[in-house]
Amino acid sequence: MSEKDWSLLNGLALAYIGDAAYEVYIREHLMRKGWTKPNDLHRRATHYVSAKAQAQLMHAMIAEEGFLTETEMDIYRRGRNAKSHTIAKNADVTTYRISTGFEALFGFLHLTKQIERFEALVWWCIAQVEDQVNE
Repeated sequence: MSEKDWSLLNGLALAYIGDAAYEVYIREHLMRKGWTKPNDLHRRATHYVSAKAQAQLMHAMIAEEGFLTETEMDIYRRGRNAKSHTIAKNADVTTYRISTGFEALFGFLHLTKQIERFEALVWWCIAQVEDQVNE
């Protein structure tokens, strides 16, 4: 698939890759902070990668006027509105759909090689989560 075609992918496909790309950054971040035991890593990672956490982060991004571009908002909405036949294990439908939009946004940025923007959003998310956890 050529680079210009990534924007045509459906929201669930974008979320599929976005989930993985975002989680790799989170896992690496946690390991760099010195966490190495699998149980600790998993428990800490959920603060960043759970549907609830991602939905809260997405709400915060949207609340900051001008934080996301119009294209990024469009991609988010495409992911959020995608019809998934999967049932969330630990989240209500609305939270799950918002988190799917969050993942779609990261998938789009990853696939279109917008690395600086992808990383800026990842680091913003990390800072938001760590501010909440440290309160």
